[in-house]
Amino acid sequence: MRTRSSFSHNPHLRVSRPVSACSRCRVAKVKCDGKLPACTACEKAGRENECSAASDQQFARGKERSWVAALEARVEKLDRRLNHARSRKASVALHEVDDNPMTMQDSERRDSLVDITAAIHRKAARTREKADFNTLVSDFGLLTVNATTPGFDTQQESANPMSFARLVLAAAQHDTLPDPNTDELPYQEVAEANFQFYQDNILPLYPLFPTADLKALVPKIYDDADLGILGGIRSSEYWLFWMVMAIASAAQSKAVNDRNYYDALQYVARALPYADRAFVPGYTTQIQALVLLTQYSMLDPAHFDSWHLIGFACRACIDLGFHKDHTFTQQSSKDTIDARRRTFYCVYALDRAISMVHARPFSFKDDDISVRLPSPSVDNERSDPSLPLFELRRLQSGWYQTLVQTDSNDPLRDPVQYVWQKYHETQRWSKELALDLPATIRTAFDLELDYSSVYLVVPSPRTPKLTDHGRLLIFEHTIRYLYRMYEVVKASPSEGFYTYHDALKVFFMGSQLVTVLRDPGESDLWQSLGATEPPQQNPPLPERLDKDLSDAIARSNSCLDKVNETLKLYGERWEQVKTLADHFDRTTTDIKSYLETRRDMVESAIARSMQKDGRHALPTSRPGTNPSTLAYQSAPMTQHSSPRANQGAPWGNSTGFQGHHNVHF
Repeated sequence: MRTRSSFSHNPHLRVSRPVSACSRCRVAKVKCDGKLPACTACEKAGRENECSAASDQQFARGKERSWVAALEARVEKLDRRLNHARSRKASVALHEVDDNPMTMQDSERRDSLVDITAAIHRKAARTREKADFNTLVSDFGLLTVNATTPGFDTQQESANPMSFARLVLAAAQHDTLPDPNTDELPYQEVAEANFQFYQDNILPLYPLFPTADLKALVPKIYDDADLGILGGIRSSEYWLFWMVMAIASAAQSKAVNDRNYYDALQYVARALPYADRAFVPGYTTQIQALVLLTQYSMLDPAHFDSWHLIGFACRACIDLGFHKDHTFTQQSSKDTIDARRRTFYCVYALDRAISMVHARPFSFKDDDISVRLPSPSVDNERSDPSLPLFELRRLQSGWYQTLVQTDSNDPLRDPVQYVWQKYHETQRWSKELALDLPATIRTAFDLELDYSSVYLVVPSPRTPKLTDHGRLLIFEHTIRYLYRMYEVVKASPSEGFYTYHDALKVFFMGSQLVTVLRDPGESDLWQSLGATEPPQQNPPLPERLDKDLSDAIARSNSCLDKVNETLKLYGERWEQVKTLADHFDRTTTDIKSYLETRRDMVESAIARSMQKDGRHALPTSRPGTNPSTLAYQSAPMTQHSSPRANQGAPWGNSTGFQGHHNVHF
């Protein structure tokens, strides 16, 4: 492989077939060879300066002649600057000494000044050279990212030190992966078990491939290996095989050093040699390969950045026209159109989920797309679970862009009414879910419902005020979410597609619970919880899952303990979560003390009430099963509250982290 230094000093100057002729050849209707800086026809006619090939400004963005032509122009510019710097350096170093007699002191002083001047010029030359090189790499990267860039040739790897795959890995990879310790295939039984896990838990939500194609891949690879057939399987198929193995193994991992995680790292390392071919721009396989790497990055944040990877996948979708239905040709079959739509919505759903969990902008707006939902998949005997997921992501995308990505200086006309409307739409989506969904997928949808409800209700730039009923909804939905997630994490063996982002969601939901406990609101959260019926104009509260607990204080304490345990379990799987667990544990110390103080006040009030009636209460008595026993005078948490306690939104929460769950370590 050509080294970087040899390539920069002696670039491979080869002009590929031009995209369009220069203006003079186009008018004369003669063949233009695209030679730089002027084509042959213009050079023979003596009009080199008039040839439009000498100016890159004649072409619109994305219509460059080729990446080689742009590379030649940048190298030529760099060479001119380098020669200029060398000439300046030589003119300073070879200065002539005057014939007039000079003292030794004046000569030394002048030599010293010359040395200083030469050093300054050398430093300036190095700075210019570095800036030109960075500009060259930047321009080259922009050309490479564009999926429709002409002149891309994966056959000549030795003459092409940069490819789309290497650019993606350079931008999205964190730590270096370990080298594979073997070239042998894993046992076929292991491969079949991992593929079955992917088909049961991940493929139904993100149907990138037909189930039949995925089932046929394992025997195809092992049959070719047994027969010793070389070249019978494409690089994209090898990439699919190893990445599915890696995703399934990582999804079943329980600890950072267990066997499943170790196998996942080995499988990814086996897949990377096929990245150059799998990521070739201009094909659907490029989008699928990027989505597979994105799914793995959600399970292994130590090695890959999911937000950057899904951004590359979105760019590839847009470059290939997947974001517009009218780009499909009239001859396309219904199955082909549905396959393209499913591919697009898989990218769309991941982009919305990843961007929201990190409180970052989407890769593209809903106004820029016009794609219908695909038809239900015929691969499943049950209802297609991907369609409800796509519908939920579209609901979330709508209000997220309105509340978060729109200018906060443009207030909503009626923000409370807008939030309640979107809340009702989300609840309606949940009620319309099919009854025959698999239990693991139904649990995942219920978790998404509670998470989306809290995310919608918390204060945002355009809805800065949290209503008292909003506090009630946050209290109930966070407890429901954290109760379910605790059961999911404790379950063994692992089922479903739960990633590092779910650990961030647990931290976010726990932080919102702490916020409403610290700031009970004007009407007092505790008194509102004891009310028999909520106001009719407000949405009803969700059904409780912790009915075995008698009062809101017991529910709060139990839920806070579950958050700590859940984050500790996730910390065994991802090192980054340990910091969140320690921070949340410190944050909840004061709120637990406050809850105990409030419990003592409740018990004292009950004891005084019973004494008035002539009865005696035991010292260890607890409030009854009726939540209304908590409806008494408010006890603000002045001695425990934090100055930032009233900021519980994703974009400035009370935990002290900037951004939703976007924590950098």
